This record gives sequence, C-alpha cells and structure tokens, in this order.
Amino acid sequence: MRDENEGRTADGPSRRRVMKTAALATAAATVTGLGPAGTPAARAAGGPRTGRIDTHHHALPPEMRRWAVEHGLLPPEGGPNWGRWDLNKTLDTMDDLGIAAGVASAPAPPEIFRDRKLAVSGTRVFNESLAGLVQDHPTRFGFFAYLPLLHVDVAIQEAAYALDELGADGVLLMANAGGRYLGDPVFEPLFAELDRRSAVVFTHPAGLADARPVPGVEEWIADFMLDTTRAALSLVNAGTLDRYRRLSVILSHAGGFLPYLGGRVEHAGRQGEGPSPAAFRRAVRRFYYDTAMPASPYATPTLLAAVGAGRLLFGTDWPQVVRPEVDRTTALLDRDPSLSRRAHAAVNRENALRLLPTLARRLRK
Repeated sequence: MRDENEGRTADGPSRRRVMKTAALATAAATVTGLGPAGTPAARAAGGPRTGRIDTHHHALPPEMRRWAVEHGLLPPEGGPNWGRWDLNKTLDTMDDLGIAAGVASAPAPPEIFRDRKLAVSGTRVFNESLAGLVQDHPTRFGFFAYLPLLHVDVAIQEAAYALDELGADGVLLMANAGGRYLGDPVFEPLFAELDRRSAVVFTHPAGLADARPVPGVEEWIADFMLDTTRAALSLVNAGTLDRYRRLSVILSHAGGFLPYLGGRVEHAGRQGEGPSPAAFRRAVRRFYYDTAMPASPYATPTLLAAVGAGRLLFGTDWPQVVRPEVDRTTALLDRDPSLSRRAHAAVNRENALRLLPTLARRLRK
C-alpha cells in the first residue's frame, strides 16, 4: 500500500498533490460550472508567501481526540465532522484551495470543563496538542488557545502559558459560559489580562444560553449566529472594547447578525435602551469578522459598508463544513463582485498577517 505521506514535506504538498491539483482545476471547472478563474483548485499555486490565511480553521490532533474519546465527548468511531479530523485531508484541502496556513482552534462547550481539575488538565491537552501541530508544521498552522471560561482564574493562567510558552497566536473564547456572555463582569479580570498582553481573541458560538431549538432547524443555522451577536452586543454594552483598547476581537461567521441590525441597535440607543449609537459604531469598526458562512454574495455588501475590507478575514470552518461546501463558499468569495482585487488580497491574507505577527514571521522566513 502506498503511503499517503509519500513525497510530502512538513510544510508543502507532495508531488502527488501537485499533479492532482492540475487535474482538479480542469475537472472542477467542468463539474461546477464556475470556470477556471473561479475554481478553488485553480488557485492552489499560493504558497506560504502568497496563499490565503484561514482564521476559522479547526483541528483535532490525535492526543486531543484520545482525550475526547476517553471522556465520552466523542465515540471511538464516526462522530461529527470535526471529530474525524485528519491531517492529510486537511493539508490536501489547504493545498487545493491555496491556503498557506490555518489558524487552528478547538471550540468545545464550556460545560465539559465544569469540574475544575478537568478544566486544568483538559485545557492543557487541547493547547499542547495544537502547539505540537504548529511545531511540526510551522508554516502551515498557527493556533488559538482554548480558555475554560467557567474558571476565570484557570483561564488567566492558561492564557499566560499558551501565549508566553506555547507561542499561541491568540486565544479562543466561547460566546457564553454558564449563561453568562462575554461582557459579564465575571470575565473582567480575564479581559484585563488579555489586554495587557495585546492579545487576539477569537470568539466562537457555543449555542444559545437560554433557548429551545426550532423543530427542523439545526442550531448552527441561526442560533449560533444569534449567539455570536449576543456576545458582541454584550461586549459593546459593557464597554469592554472601550476599556481595553489593545484587544483585537474576531467575531465568527461574519459577526452573526451584528452588522445587519445596526440601525435597530442605534434606534434603541437613542431611546436609552441600549449602548449609545456612537459606542456601537466604534465597536462595529473595532471587531474583525471572518468569512466562514455566511459568505458572499448575501453578507458581503452590508459587511463592507459597515466595516470595510480591512476588518475581514478569510475563514472556512473546516472540517465542520464539508469539503464540497468549503470549495463552493471559497469560489463564491473569489467571484464576489463587491470585492476589488485589492480587497480580495486584504481579506485572503494581508489583514491576517497584520493581526497575527507571530504567524507572519514564520511565513516570511
């Protein structure tokens, strides 16, 4: 049996993948009808110095998967897409889509770390596993360290360890924990410490803290979007971004509904029923937004009008989003008429390099 890794270097595609990519470019144009210029495979030539930076990119290295299985979070076989993460498939997908590097994260429901000892040990497994992935493939991956929000003191300690010793590019915060959203005063010491370190915070939805699902409508379709929106409005209303000006906060999935309900928020603020319109406008322009579902053409015009291309980051949500959909959403982004050539360059790569200097240094070596 031929080794799947044959010919692959730690930081580049195998000879097999290079040859396969050329065939994919032609085949995909025929099957999808997108045409060579709009086909993701046609853009696979992008390398570490030119390719995309995927800031919404999930990973489950072997040690982390073993921990999840041992603690009943995943079945030994099968399970959700993210639970079947595979390094070779990931690198193949990145090569085909011209993704130079993925900033890996492992979002997990805060409730699994309700026990303090488990929070300490499990979080360490998560972050050391991702750090090992980066160490093995320094020009293909970065990572956002997971912080257990139900134990703020543990989160502070883990942030210091991950940022100072593991070389994390930032931290991952779930949108809510224990029914508390990120603007809650209980998280103030954590944000103060992250601000002191000028940290990048990647937020990810956890599921609504107090809602029942709509029958027939999966939670990720709308509830996750509202969860992100609630987290953002919580931060705005608490004045967190105004107090901590060195923080950079990425909102998943293009900010949920946040950029699209600005008029309603400002209307409420003028009536004294929410943050002031000025505070809301400042915050909207402070956040960063990844392109991982929603992608163009629905979201882009409003998002560009609200914040400009300089705050948008390329994201795929791989591997929770399956490969055909990652291909399609990436192709739609490439063909989006709302984005100029210069804006595409900013979204695909330049904004992330500016935001994540540690990763940028590795890619430029």
